[in-house]
Amino acid sequence: MITHIVFFKLKDGSRENVAHTAEVLRNMEGKIDQLKYIEVGVDVLHTERSFHIALVTKFESMADLEAYQVHPVHQEVIKHMAQVRESAVSVDYES
Repeated sequence: MITHIVFFKLKDGSRENVAHTAEVLRNMEGKIDQLKYIEVGVDVLHTERSFHIALVTKFESMADLEAYQVHPVHQEVIKHMAQVRESAVSVDYES
């Protein structure tokens, strides 16, 4: 398995904007065959070093992760995230 984790800091950290963006991410569930697991978490601490949203996804292989990256549903999410994110960091590892 490949685990892909991304943390997002949004330009607008309002409760409404964070909730909407989290829903955009969750909306990928069941729409991309290669996506075996998805979890979207919203930060509850709201500290200076906090990111607003965490995305955890799992794939059977690197090939599946690569297919996810170019999938049309994910490409639409990328467009949304490009508009709303201030920054993002990620890590990918074998699990």
